[in-house]
Amino acid sequence: MRKQLLIPFGIGVAVVIIAVVAVLFMQRGAHVELRGSVLKVRTAPMDEHSSVVVVDFRFVNPSDYPFIVRKVDILVKGPDGTEYEGSTISEVDAKRLFQYYPLLGQKFNDSLLMRDKVGPRRSEDRMIAARFEVPVATLDNRKQLRVRIEDVDGPVSELVQ
Repeated sequence: MRKQLLIPFGIGVAVVIIAVVAVLFMQRGAHVELRGSVLKVRTAPMDEHSSVVVVDFRFVNPSDYPFIVRKVDILVKGPDGTEYEGSTISEVDAKRLFQYYPLLGQKFNDSLLMRDKVGPRRSEDRMIAARFEVPVATLDNRKQLRVRIEDVDGPVSELVQ
């Protein structure tokens, strides 16, 4: 009697495994996220208590759906472990920032802005600039820098340096 049940049980397990693999294979491009890395970080003092950071980064959207940006933030963990959130700077102000602070060098990429659309399976180079209410030494001696990019539908991607 046991041998008679073993064959149908084995066939049933094989069918379930094939179904699970098929579902996972079909859903492989449905996870919306951005993957990438920070290419370059530039800092400059604005005054003795505030500074600016410019982050150039490269990312790819590996999914089959567009990633529509809702919000971009820069978070810095200082040398003492305190986390600071910067106030992001618009594209128009970023262009002026490079004119007024030649220490930053030249502007290589466009800013990643709210409502920017990253197409499926596309790779891009972008930048983001933010003002921090901390001295530039705190930014230069940071433990970690994160660019946090949020999609309009909820998924959040982080690029960490």
